[in-house]
Amino acid sequence: MQRSRGFRSHTRQLLQKKPRQRGLSPITRGFQTFETGEKVNIVIDPSIHKGMPHSRFHGLTGVVVGERGTAYEVDVNVGGKTKMVVARPEHLVRSRGQ
Repeated sequence: MQRSRGFRSHTRQLLQKKPRQRGLSPITRGFQTFETGEKVNIVIDPSIHKGMPHSRFHGLTGVVVGERGTAYEVDVNVGGKTKMVVARPEHLVRSRGQ
């Protein structure tokens, strides 16, 4: 049998909530807004599957470049290259290191 190579493969510990944070997140996280040029951290919320970026970007910091529908375009430096990640606001946290 061929092994699974899905979008969430190898994320058993990475996309796991702590026991007291289990369940759906507060609805206000989906309503937060970001300005262009603002620094954000990509913190994937595993309870919300829609608009989830790839797991390789979890924990990285980037700059909001624009909007795409209800999601945001975030530029992230990965290995010397700039990648654009499209993620919904539930998976973004305002960076404190500005």
